[in-house]
Amino acid sequence: MIEVVSSSRCISCGQCVSVCPTRVFDESPSGMPVIARQDDCQTCFMCELYCPVDALYVSPHDHPVNVPGELELAQSGLLGSYREQVGWGRGRSPGAANDKSYLMFRAMQKTPGH
Repeated sequence: MIEVVSSSRCISCGQCVSVCPTRVFDESPSGMPVIARQDDCQTCFMCELYCPVDALYVSPHDHPVNVPGELELAQSGLLGSYREQVGWGRGRSPGAANDKSYLMFRAMQKTPGH
């Protein structure tokens, strides 16, 4: 469930607002997204994936939980952590590229006779 929009990182691009399938966010007058309907969040991580500056934290829980503050989330590397794990963003490697099944499949493709 969406828990945090980082006010220090957000660039008010509106990507999270645009990609959210359940319209969880409203735009504030400044353009910064506001979590307006948290209970409607489906924990799909789309907002976190599309945030170009890792300004969002989506908890893997399907209900609100007590999360650390923005500073603690940033220091622990949780802001944008899902996006990092799947390899979205400049300079990141796709997570699937390290998956053992994928690596085995790639090796089999290179083997003559397969």
